[in-house]
Amino acid sequence: MFVDSHAHLDGKQFDSDREQVIARACEAGVRTMVAIGNGDGPPVLDAGIQLADKYPFMYATIGIHPHEARLADQAAFDQMEQLARHPKVIAWGEIGLDYHYDHSPRETQKQVFRRQMELAAAAKLPIVIHCRPSDGSDNAWEDCLGSIQDQWAPHGLGGILHCFTGNWAQAKRALDMGFMISFAGNLTFPKAQQIRDAALEVPLDRLLIETDSPYLAPVPHRGKRNEPAFVKETARKLGELRALSMDEVGEQTWRNFYNFFKLAEMAESKVPAR
Repeated sequence: MFVDSHAHLDGKQFDSDREQVIARACEAGVRTMVAIGNGDGPPVLDAGIQLADKYPFMYATIGIHPHEARLADQAAFDQMEQLARHPKVIAWGEIGLDYHYDHSPRETQKQVFRRQMELAAAAKLPIVIHCRPSDGSDNAWEDCLGSIQDQWAPHGLGGILHCFTGNWAQAKRALDMGFMISFAGNLTFPKAQQIRDAALEVPLDRLLIETDSPYLAPVPHRGKRNEPAFVKETARKLGELRALSMDEVGEQTWRNFYNFFKLAEMAESKVPAR
């Protein structure tokens, strides 16, 4: 059994066959999915919830992505404060910093990131982190991890470094602050040795897998639209690295997910019909 801990299933790329995509995932053994709730940013902030409400095996997040930080206003923060109380919302994210595309000014990204950490702490929700540096630089990592260290770590709520692209030192720093490390399809890319090196070091009980659908389809699907069923390929590659079978990785990361979010007692009831 597998969990896709991060998928943008609300994306327009799935408008023509979303139900079939979800059905294929279930057939492939994906028992749990997390619908990331960023959508296109404010004012619509419940994209993940709308999906999670339709499927008993799906959870949701809320949050403003750094790309859309420029759209954040008090109305958006107030809306998310209310949405955080929804029973299907298990995390706040993805939030963080993106210095690669700079779709929003960096100072605005930092301000919105800090504000969302405040709101997540008040809601007692872990955070899902997006961190992408500019090419050839670790500047976003330093700013992101530094903010987490100063503002978030004292709350003891932890979170997930989603679609991890950093090095082992950066992963270790996050692990020390109570974070899980989630690997996506880029783990399978030929030039992703740094990511594979980090994946070798992360303790087994701190690993997660995801697709980040519809992005970053793993080998052998690279270049196609990604979808939750393909999470098995990330599990397969992680298994090759750790001398485990694909199914063993699936089982371990599924348990990690439920343990981290304290959902273990509900696990069996959330398994979709086959």
